[in-house]
Amino acid sequence: MKLGWLALFFWFALAQAEDVLYLYNWNNYIGEETLARFEARCRCRVKQDYYSDNEEMLAKLEAGAEGYDIIVPTGNAVESLIRRGALRPIDKSRLPHFENVKREFRDLWFDPGNRYSVPYATSITLLGYNIEKMRELNLPTDTWALIFEPKYLAKIKGKVTVLNSQRELMAAAMKYLGHSVHTTDIAAWEAAKRLILAAKPYWATFSNSTYIKDLAIGNIWVAHGYSNDMFRARADAQAAGRPFTIGFSTPKEGAVLAVDSFVLHKSGRRPDLAHRFIDFMLEGENAADVSNVIGAGNTNAAAMPYIKPEIAREPAIFPPPEILGRLEMLRDFDPKMRRTLARMWTEIKVR
Repeated sequence: MKLGWLALFFWFALAQAEDVLYLYNWNNYIGEETLARFEARCRCRVKQDYYSDNEEMLAKLEAGAEGYDIIVPTGNAVESLIRRGALRPIDKSRLPHFENVKREFRDLWFDPGNRYSVPYATSITLLGYNIEKMRELNLPTDTWALIFEPKYLAKIKGKVTVLNSQRELMAAAMKYLGHSVHTTDIAAWEAAKRLILAAKPYWATFSNSTYIKDLAIGNIWVAHGYSNDMFRARADAQAAGRPFTIGFSTPKEGAVLAVDSFVLHKSGRRPDLAHRFIDFMLEGENAADVSNVIGAGNTNAAAMPYIKPEIAREPAIFPPPEILGRLEMLRDFDPKMRRTLARMWTEIKVR
């Protein structure tokens, strides 16, 4: 009898120890209080690993990383993961709050029918900047020319960062040159590469995450990055009482729109817990956190009444139709095109 109770104790302890959800997520993409509420509800723990670029995440999985229950990829990466057969189908019978997803974010091109993905948040890849410095130097903040044209860069040399992302940086160059980010015209991509190489000597670094802090403390004055990161930089500068303000805007030439979704990786051990997490995040008040806390756009209709009015009015987070019409989502290319762009990126980084 004593042995039986001991065995039961160890079984219970093991079950508790294993009640963990493994989440592979972007940096700073879910609030700590949001996670704490879920952990309290399900009596589990959420363990996160982070990535700063879709290509980084895909490469890690391709190299054999496993055990992630949920990943939060952008549309083109969802498409790639589906093609690789890396995802479990979503069981919508376990998601009673799926109906909260806005109609315009369902059945998107990368996953018709939402068989494998549940929309979470949106972001725009745009320009963040020190408002006072831009006014002082009389520099435009509504155009990609700010990070590509030497006549402007000469005034801010060493105070500019760009994303360390082949797809994102080359997409910005393509939009500035008037091209679609979906074109397979090699000459257009070569022109984008040349534009980047001409601007590169003026940039401080390629950065996927440190630009948030650097903008907020004044080390840099201009950053190419994600709208939710610029929101964070602005909030951090305000909280620290900095003598400047961080602004962010969508360039008039157009930009990249990302729709990030929850997907279930096949190697995950807890699809049951993963479905509980996704449905929790589909509840309106919980879904609102990604806008109120993180500064991302929202794909959830039930969240809108809970979003702070000043955030809901921010055009770089919730773009009006005239801006939305100039945005494009990145799509996956065929293997030959991917190899061509990879060679261009290598040249950009080594020169």
